[in-house]
Amino acid sequence: MTSRQILIFAFVGMLSAGLAVPAFAVEGLTGDPAAGEKVFRKCQACHAVGPGAVSKTGPYLTGVVGRPAGSIGDYSYSPGMTKAAGDGLVWTPEKISEFVTNPKAFVPGTKMAFAGIRNDRERADLIEYLSTFAK
Repeated sequence: MTSRQILIFAFVGMLSAGLAVPAFAVEGLTGDPAAGEKVFRKCQACHAVGPGAVSKTGPYLTGVVGRPAGSIGDYSYSPGMTKAAGDGLVWTPEKISEFVTNPKAFVPGTKMAFAGIRNDRERADLIEYLSTFAK
């Protein structure tokens, strides 16, 4: 049995037992929101998150998990992000992970000037942290 199959069986078992299942895992890693808060420091020059957050150079990220791309009304998105939004991009944890790994490769034409987070653990932690902020 592969490690992926074991992980799937563990999640199914947790669900059937009524236990909480972690929101997201990158390469089998479950994120730690406390560690993700530290990773978010790489993002906070351009983004805000939490109650009362407003857009800065980048859109605010409160409620980003599950939100359609390009949907903050008072934010001016790049043509690349506008196209991705028109193509139906929704910020699932998996899509956030892909984007944050290499923003310019995931959304050609994005104005996000960030090299990306290549470390799987850091991405899982960041996404788990962002998941704690529902809109």
